[in-house]
Amino acid sequence: MEFADLKEKASKYLPPEKLVFLEEAYNYAAAAHTGQMRKSGEPFIEHPLNVAITLADLQLDSATLAAALLHDVPEDAHISLEQIEKQFGADVAKLVDGVTKLSKLALGPGIEDARRPGGNASLRQAENLRKMLVAMSEDLRVVFIKLADRFHNMRTLQALSAEKRRSIAKETMEIYAPLAHRLGIWELKWQLEDLAFRYLDPRHYRQVANLVDSKLAQRKNYIEHVSAILQSEFEKNGLKVELSGRPKHLYSIYQKMEKYASQGKQFEDIYDVLALRVLVNDIPDCYHAIGIVHSLWHPIPGAFDDYIANPKPNGYQSLHTAVMSLGTTPLEVQVRTYQMHHIAEYGVAAHWRYKTAGKEDVNFEDRIGWLRQLIEWHRDMRGAEEFLESVKTDIFNDQVFVFTPKGEIKDLAKGATPIDFAYRIHTELGNRCIGAKANGRLVPLDYQLKNGEVVEIVTTKKDRGPSRDWLNANMGYIKTHHAREKILAWFKKQERTENLERGRELLEKELKHIGIKTVDREALAKAFKYENADEFLAAIGYGAVSVHQVSMKLLSQQEQPRVITPTVQTAKPSSQSSVSVMGTGSLLTNIAKCCNPVPGDDIIGYVTRNRGVTVHRQDCHNILHEEEKERLVSVDWGMPKEELYPASIRIQAWDRVGLVRDISTMVAEEKISILSMTVTENDDKTTTLAMTAQIKSLSQLTRLMAKLEGIRGIISISRVGADGSRSG
Repeated sequence: MEFADLKEKASKYLPPEKLVFLEEAYNYAAAAHTGQMRKSGEPFIEHPLNVAITLADLQLDSATLAAALLHDVPEDAHISLEQIEKQFGADVAKLVDGVTKLSKLALGPGIEDARRPGGNASLRQAENLRKMLVAMSEDLRVVFIKLADRFHNMRTLQALSAEKRRSIAKETMEIYAPLAHRLGIWELKWQLEDLAFRYLDPRHYRQVANLVDSKLAQRKNYIEHVSAILQSEFEKNGLKVELSGRPKHLYSIYQKMEKYASQGKQFEDIYDVLALRVLVNDIPDCYHAIGIVHSLWHPIPGAFDDYIANPKPNGYQSLHTAVMSLGTTPLEVQVRTYQMHHIAEYGVAAHWRYKTAGKEDVNFEDRIGWLRQLIEWHRDMRGAEEFLESVKTDIFNDQVFVFTPKGEIKDLAKGATPIDFAYRIHTELGNRCIGAKANGRLVPLDYQLKNGEVVEIVTTKKDRGPSRDWLNANMGYIKTHHAREKILAWFKKQERTENLERGRELLEKELKHIGIKTVDREALAKAFKYENADEFLAAIGYGAVSVHQVSMKLLSQQEQPRVITPTVQTAKPSSQSSVSVMGTGSLLTNIAKCCNPVPGDDIIGYVTRNRGVTVHRQDCHNILHEEEKERLVSVDWGMPKEELYPASIRIQAWDRVGLVRDISTMVAEEKISILSMTVTENDDKTTTLAMTAQIKSLSQLTRLMAKLEGIRGIISISRVGADGSRSG
């Protein structure tokens, strides 16, 4: 790259005197970095130049471009900020100072430092992100430079070690790409995702790239054909438009493939791999154009979105539709104005274009309202890790917009519930919440709010506080980290003795659920970074640690039995389940009916004489008492598939009318099928129900058992083997 490349891009929107200013900054940086080389082997000046060129593509102001050129000068050339301010002004010096401070906290090297003795990688990453996001409130341009800096570093990541590449790519996918998305900078967002995808999952990256390349010529011809048809139709209707094909980036295609695979669909079924973008002059022309498209080709039901009337949180506006064009080929069409397109590509960065042109972007404050919310949370959150989790779950996720009864609009993470909404309004409203209405009708507290709904919270006058069930991730009562923090704070204020006893009770119940008889509580406490068992049990009691987290930790820590893997002739692959046999090739596998393992259970295989390998739970009575240990082999669940496994549950409850109905209804609501159920009445006015259900995974089973516990009259629930023996 040469300065001429930057000058060419910047000259499209900056006046001549600003170009002279940029050239001075470039020459200053080039002199400061003389003799310095990057790990990739290129002269160091190539990096700040590429950062500035990326920002010129976003059409940012001259001060931002100059700061990009100079952002490594203080750190690497030992030139003071005072000298930069004297040469290029206070605005540029302030931006360079902001970027320099962030660079000193660079997340990639930060993680490396945290691996040293006494380091804490997640804490350091959280603290650095916290400082970066708070810096955004002072001047967003600092973060624009940081995003462009990360973009060029990702493009030259090959020069680093494999471990560093993966670490930086993971951080880019989790933090930088979502940040670019939230700021509406589509161009940077999709490129950061694709670059991170390449290093995080190279096998799937190559698979998607090959699929896209194999159909490239075919898709190009198709797009040219439908474009010609549409162009002719628009001209007949007197509509001036600009048509272009819109490529789908690789990571987005991969996400769609994963989603479609779960529905039994193929790559060819993804309709928005083929897409056309239509640019028009004004909003009426947008609706006129979409009407022409619909009159020409049949629209796909449920595939029309009006983001003009309902813009996305980052300011994105457009009309989206999908049609069956030329017979049976699905095609996505996006229609927007030229101004909407500029904002779609550059997001909040487009604000500076209007600012430097002497215009005012009236929607700018609305677009960064979420940033103001971040700063408010920054004051409330106890520590950096809580802040990081809150940002990931509540800010970077997709949003849903709902209204208060007074007409105020509130944005929440997609999937948010009435409880999340209540705590967003006020902590006390959440603590007193006992019910909710959406658009005037009563809804359950685990109801997922939808765009445009008017939400009203029903409260109690008594000071009863939140329910502990709200903290159970399996119950689905809360989605946002913000609500979780407020609920935890309430329970922390309760008596320590009460929390301790509650935690002990919850732990014992969960151990029974998952079939573990004894556990070293002190060792478990240390695994969760608590000083002793009492502190750990109290944390379970007030909800800082969920019982689901405990069960997952225990199941992952269970040791595999030491077994001798026999030499077995490889059989023809015909596995009946998603189980792979370690070290023996593909063998026929069957799920043992004595213990009915489900995905998530620790399992082991038993080589039979004529039925391949039978898969048991490791704590199965038959395995523990097996004398021919040489017939045991290591197995794992392999790639997850949509398969169902029988799981037997024993329920002890007080006998009452409607008990079986309530249990059956709860199971049906979880979309689980009951294979069998027997009911036995006991002399002490209790009832024992033995139920076998079709389960996808251990987490689904845990969620079901947790929900069943909430039914009136239930005394205990435990998982059992098919022979009736209890697992715990």
